[in-house]
Amino acid sequence: MDCATEEFALLARIDTLLAGGARWVWFRERDMASGPREILARTTMERVRAGGGTFSLGGDASLAARLGADGVHLPGGTTLEEIGQARRLLPNGLIGVSTHSVAEVETAARHGADYATLSPIFATVSKPGYGPALGPEAIAAAHVHGLPVLALGGITPETAHACCEAGAAGIAVMGDLMRGSDPGPTLRALLSV
Repeated sequence: MDCATEEFALLARIDTLLAGGARWVWFRERDMASGPREILARTTMERVRAGGGTFSLGGDASLAARLGADGVHLPGGTTLEEIGQARRLLPNGLIGVSTHSVAEVETAARHGADYATLSPIFATVSKPGYGPALGPEAIAAAHVHGLPVLALGGITPETAHACCEAGAAGIAVMGDLMRGSDPGPTLRALLSV
């Protein structure tokens, strides 16, 4: 598939997910060159906003600010200074941080993040060998730090309920919604949790 075909497929999938009830899109696409990434991010953001959703850009607070994104999602290991810089660039934006342990959630909370993703909660097809799986008990342990935690990694309609019961503020799903030919049934099942 060429880049234009892949981008069209991505935008079509996002349209489908928004029409089905998804309301937050985290644009990652970190491997793209900066110019094409900015163009695709802007187009994606316009689609997300038209669909009534929230758009966060992964990893680049400067680009998120240029686009007028709703937020930025920073990588694991983000420092207090990097969160502060993101906050200056996006004073009203959501500042999220990727975390992979309860200690990292605590650090993100101390550094002023608005939320954290905690992963992998379960083994994941999208990132095999990325682990070990932390399990819902890590969500419960992280919950005490007062930072909203989104469960990420291996989240399915069957596992989402355990994440919510453990205190997750929400769930983040990529694989099951982005790979299949019809994400509608999976999305409806996830939204019903």
